Amino acid sequence: MTQLKQLISTLDQLAIQAADIDRSRGEQPQALFDDRLFHGSAKLLVPCVKETKSTLETLIREQETGKLTTLRAEYLSERLFAQMSAIQRELATQAIRKKAPQHHSFYQKPINVIYQELAQHQDWERRLMEMVIDKQNALNSAPPFAQQQAQQALLVTEQRLERCRAAKIKLENQITYRERNQ
Repeated sequence: MTQLKQLISTLDQLAIQAADIDRSRGEQPQALFDDRLFHGSAKLLVPCVKETKSTLETLIREQETGKLTTLRAEYLSERLFAQMSAIQRELATQAIRKKAPQHHSFYQKPINVIYQELAQHQDWERRLMEMVIDKQNALNSAPPFAQQQAQQALLVTEQRLERCRAAKIKLENQITYRERNQ
């Protein structure tokens, strides 16, 4: 029973540390753990700690009701250990990650620069949409011998428009991320 109290105490400590980390760094752009270890793609630590507590509660409940088989006990115990270890590793590496240089350039850019880039991309998008219309009109009015070249010009312009839109969406996501986490 003392080991159980120790586990519960450790999980309570992990919950406090996880909440502190989540408050300071916010939601991560990618899942923190493999989705086989924690259900869903948790981008915060607190839901992972809650799921680990749930694993422990399931283990205790099945033991108390007599439904816990040896195989099930082994599975739940291994899962509990793996979940706790993963959270502890994530918490232990925070100091190292803070010191590591950021590889994403948008982390260093002031937000006003990102807004300026977004405005530039919006202008380019508008111009490219006009160019697509022009190329479509040129294709429609092209004589048969020039249609293949007009079709190619339209395709190239549409591809440029799609790349511009993708870059614009990326900038919008960066702005949203920065505003949520400042």
